[in-house]
Amino acid sequence: MLSPPRRPRPLSTEAPARAAERRVYRSLTSTMDEAARLVREGERGPLWLLALEQTSARGRQGRPWAMPPGNFAATLIDAPEGGPMEKAQRSFVASLALRDALAEVAPQAHLSLKWPNDVLLSEGKVAGILLENFGPALAIGIGVNLAAAPGQGDLPEGAVRPVSLLQETGVAVSPEAFLDRLAPAYARWDARLVAEGFPSIRDAWLAAAARLGQEIRARTPKGETRGRFDGIDARGSLMLTTPAGPVTLPAADVYF
Repeated sequence: MLSPPRRPRPLSTEAPARAAERRVYRSLTSTMDEAARLVREGERGPLWLLALEQTSARGRQGRPWAMPPGNFAATLIDAPEGGPMEKAQRSFVASLALRDALAEVAPQAHLSLKWPNDVLLSEGKVAGILLENFGPALAIGIGVNLAAAPGQGDLPEGAVRPVSLLQETGVAVSPEAFLDRLAPAYARWDARLVAEGFPSIRDAWLAAAARLGQEIRARTPKGETRGRFDGIDARGSLMLTTPAGPVTLPAADVYF
């Protein structure tokens, strides 16, 4: 195990398409931590940060995020226009970009998108997305199980099992090579959001949505709601039809 440097220095820097800089690090506590540090120093992006090792990665709500060797961990720093709603819509942009990048390296893969921020491969979780606002900038954290799936531990009932790209498809790809696909895919979908608005992104996301029209469970701090997954609204909120009528949830954990 490599110890993260106190002030990490990138191993390499290059400029992918759309003028988004890229920095690759040998080891970080997390790419989100590095993004927060850079934003404090004035960075506004667009800038991709890729770590080959993370020692203290986290997912939604501060949950630990395991990163076996060979997996993908990156954060995009950007400063898109608009308020909190427009920034939150970048989660759907990232989902679509991940789907495209995975389909490019593994055309035979069966991929779907799970609300609010997961990508499924053969109905197992292969990738997750985390958005955090750092004042003037937005950080979009992305983790992908390229080489290995973390241990399942004590998964809640109905939780999606973790899988890896290599395990499910036999395709081996390095984190750097995967970023070669992901960065331009994200730039394309982000440009579409800016040019056409969220309805275009919403339609594309729904076309790949997992369990659309089926019963799911949505859990919030206030309790659990069961209902038919009817899609997402104009803000990106989850839409359910329950025995008590329609329900819209801006945030929740979804279980199948």
